[in-house]
Amino acid sequence: MSQAPEPRKTLDPEQVAFWLARHPDFFVGREGLLQQLKVPHPNINGAAVSLLERLVVDLRHRAESAEGRLEQLLDTARHTETQYRRLRETLLALVDAEDRDMLAQALATQMSERFSTPALALWCPATLSDTEPTPPQPPRHVLDQHTSTRLAALLDGRTSRCAKLGVSDWKCLLPHVAAPKKAGSCAVTRLSAGEPLGYLLLASPDPEQYRASMDTLFTEYLGDITARLLVRLGPGN
Repeated sequence: MSQAPEPRKTLDPEQVAFWLARHPDFFVGREGLLQQLKVPHPNINGAAVSLLERLVVDLRHRAESAEGRLEQLLDTARHTETQYRRLRETLLALVDAEDRDMLAQALATQMSERFSTPALALWCPATLSDTEPTPPQPPRHVLDQHTSTRLAALLDGRTSRCAKLGVSDWKCLLPHVAAPKKAGSCAVTRLSAGEPLGYLLLASPDPEQYRASMDTLFTEYLGDITARLLVRLGPGN
């Protein structure tokens, strides 16, 4: 009598796996078989453990992975809450400003203390300050054609953008702040509230603080608030 061929030579593993997936109750009443099954240990080459032990290892790994994802979510939530509080305090300080120069000063102070932004400039057209009794004070400046051209070049057709800031551009766009020896980075946004109101420039000597790949939602939001406050703080308002 010929011997029956070994199952591993006649059964396709994929078919076995498919059949077991379709019959999850196969091991009901066959618990002893579960205890006999041996599977490779996931962390030790050549070692084998029972199926139940392997399941315990897999469940432990899943629990550790889920715990890691939960910790990441908590870190993100904590970061978001911190950013919200910083932004809230910044906006309150801007709303309390009594004139445009105080607004620019409040912007510079808040961005430095709460968002580690060491340099800031607020460039506004001359029409915005013509009716003011005194010339604008740094970090607020009167926008001229040359400066407007360089800021527009930084924006490259966008409303807001993060980019490298060369030393020559730093000297032109941040004349009230000593220029670094090497190129830094900046976030620039166009100001508008029904009419063009200039530009808001945030800058750092750190070339990585404002990377080109960064989202500019915060800068745009800050620019929108600043533009409306510039209008509201005009003479006679």
